[in-house]
Amino acid sequence: MTDHSKLSDLNDRSREVFRRVVESYLDTGEPVGSRTLTREMSERVSAATVRNVMQDLEFLGLLDSPHVSAGRMPTQLGLRLFVDAMMEMGPVDPEDRALIERNVGQDADTGVLLDRVSMALSTLTQGASLVLMPKHDSPVSHIEFVSLAPDRALAVLVFADGRVENRIFAPPVGQTASSLREAANFLNAVAGGKTLAELRQHIGREIAARRRELDELAAQLVESGLALWDEAAPAPRLIVRGRANLLAQQETDLGRVRTLFDDLERKSDIVQFLELTEHGEGVRIFIGSENTLFSLSGSSLVVSPYMNADRKIVGAVGVIGPTRLNYGRIVPIVDYTAQLVGRVLSGRKG
Repeated sequence: MTDHSKLSDLNDRSREVFRRVVESYLDTGEPVGSRTLTREMSERVSAATVRNVMQDLEFLGLLDSPHVSAGRMPTQLGLRLFVDAMMEMGPVDPEDRALIERNVGQDADTGVLLDRVSMALSTLTQGASLVLMPKHDSPVSHIEFVSLAPDRALAVLVFADGRVENRIFAPPVGQTASSLREAANFLNAVAGGKTLAELRQHIGREIAARRRELDELAAQLVESGLALWDEAAPAPRLIVRGRANLLAQQETDLGRVRTLFDDLERKSDIVQFLELTEHGEGVRIFIGSENTLFSLSGSSLVVSPYMNADRKIVGAVGVIGPTRLNYGRIVPIVDYTAQLVGRVLSGRKG
């Protein structure tokens, strides 16, 4: 985290110079010169005085100069300090709120709804939006194993929300109708309202504790039947919209944009997107290298989880763009969208 003592060490003039440099950079993406700042300062000061203050801020690691004769721009540390300690955030603009509510409020399939939400976010923020679909975590209500052939069996899972999933798998050699029935009875007895993930976590311990109730063949059936869902479960779906906005905003650094596009196309780290929010509800801001998913692209990520009716995190919404994102406007938008999505999905049965 940023050392906030750096801010307390600054006098009023240094604070104002720092704030105006950051705000100008976030607005234009360009370094700011001392002559420009001189015209904007609340007190009359010379360009040389402002230049000296900027040099002090550069020494503290808060500003940087891309060229010897150029103006200054905030470093990642400077942006972090500004976001944590100086940024002012107001409520979501009524027009922005109305657009979000129109997309979230429509009675549509969850996937369609979240796709609309993603489009709305990218439109409002002029960045790329990321929406992670909710995980299916309904409790298991019934499990059945059906023999199809000596080397094939069907596992049927019925969930509390009415969803039914079937998987064909290769059972242990020597399976019998009684071992299939015994394995299913055992699983139904220990499922007890657990989600599939919870059941997978507990099943090894349950088999060890109740080994006498199961013969070896039934125990193998239990383990191989549940392992099937690990292998065949679909990866979480990440909806990405607004990639073209990134080209418009980072046109001077196309190499980084290409890196970001490659990251967005990669699906292996999607689960990490949700893990970024695991330390509690609310918006989190990752600037530059703080963002482990997209660090090489030098981008910033604003992300917030959304929760189900049981206050469990099931998905996330976010916006990614250059480090000069309009944080003061985007953070409330992401926060409001995540809360609204959570409320709408919590009120649905399926």
